Amino acid sequence: MLTVLGFAMIATFLVLIMMKKMSPIAALVLIPALFCVIVGQGAQLGDYVIDGVGTLAPTAAMLMFAIVYFGVMIDVGLFDPIVRGILRFCKADPMRVVVGTALLAAVVSLDGDGSTTFMITVSAMYPLYKRLKMSLVVMTGVAATANGVMNTLPWGGPTARAATALKVDAGDVFVPMIPALAAGLVCVLVLAFVLGLRERRRVGYLSLEKALEPEHETETETVLVGAGGGRVPQTETAGGAGGAPADGDEAEDERLQGLDPNRPTLRPKLYWFNAGLTLLLLAAMIMELLPIPVLFLLGAALALTVNFPSMADQKARIAAHADNVLNVSGMVFAAAVFTGVLTGTGMVEHMADWLVGAVPEGMGPHMALVTGLLSLPLTYFMSNDGFYFGVLPVLAEAGAAHGVSPLEIARASLVGQALHMSSPLVPAVYVLVGMARVEFGDHTRFTVKWAALTSLVVLAAGLLFGII
Repeated sequence: MLTVLGFAMIATFLVLIMMKKMSPIAALVLIPALFCVIVGQGAQLGDYVIDGVGTLAPTAAMLMFAIVYFGVMIDVGLFDPIVRGILRFCKADPMRVVVGTALLAAVVSLDGDGSTTFMITVSAMYPLYKRLKMSLVVMTGVAATANGVMNTLPWGGPTARAATALKVDAGDVFVPMIPALAAGLVCVLVLAFVLGLRERRRVGYLSLEKALEPEHETETETVLVGAGGGRVPQTETAGGAGGAPADGDEAEDERLQGLDPNRPTLRPKLYWFNAGLTLLLLAAMIMELLPIPVLFLLGAALALTVNFPSMADQKARIAAHADNVLNVSGMVFAAAVFTGVLTGTGMVEHMADWLVGAVPEGMGPHMALVTGLLSLPLTYFMSNDGFYFGVLPVLAEAGAAHGVSPLEIARASLVGQALHMSSPLVPAVYVLVGMARVEFGDHTRFTVKWAALTSLVVLAAGLLFGII
């Protein structure tokens, strides 16, 4: 009964948000509360929610201060050179823009944090997509899928969880998987190329000069200034953003993508301090010197103090990013209700047991393949902790009975990460859709099929190379 109700709860949630009948926050709270009552455990709802909130509170704190930190870094111009470099590659060609999105998301994903990746990627690419009238769900879908493949890095989380759960070395799990993961990344780039060609056919190909030609009408448009530093109403023509004009190609780049080169928050004299602070922060994250929420809390406080010594300026920067902070942290705490009820009522455990029990006896020698296939739906409908610490040991035990090594099971369990990064249970995805101003349901409808295809390519490559 709990198995059926668990699947029914998840299906109800997905259908309602994809049909836009409920907002994600409302659905994450009200649907699990209703099913908790249906299960007959309504009296325990408060305990389940508090447990869920306690589990996700560090994540919410990390996201809050990470948004402030990277928002400030964007405001002061740390990522402007990256944006200009991408623009020189992308020009005004939709195909190059989409491929550039995939490349940027993959490169930034090396820090192992999805929220950071999405903040930087959206900040750099959002103005281009808006200026060229490209589909924003293409941006979110490509970025999420690229990050999902790169999320398998040993410091990204899933690999460490799999190694810990099965008591194997993380290096022995990850290093042999590199060819299969490289195939997944190539799949993302090919997908970006195809989607980019489709966008080029839809919106047309523009040269940079043509994209910057002024139109006859002047319209008031809300321009993204600093990509996270608040939205500033400016009057602009189709040729570029407000602000003093600059000379040469750099001025054209800045006009096209919407960054104001003269915004008052820029701190060019502190560029190397901010770059060093960011590298130090990322290094400390990788080395796990302190918990990530503590690192971002310290980093945000230091960045604000050094870049904006005035109390009034600090308050203004915090206020500029308050919308993103509130939206994302609110979504995380709403997701805590969903995960708390799923776990507390025992639905997750019953669903996992049912799926493992549904595997035919004859598939025992192929448990690595089974694990890879199951990782797609299970890591989408469950948290990584639930899958790797709850389900994976059961799958590994079943595989061991048929001579399948724990290492093969651990590698196969990484296959579903491309799809996992678009799960409604992943807090970072709300950073992505929130900053891109995309409905979560639209993102889900567009992304799931392509992310699942990428995961299957990783699985096929693992089988082909004899890794799994």
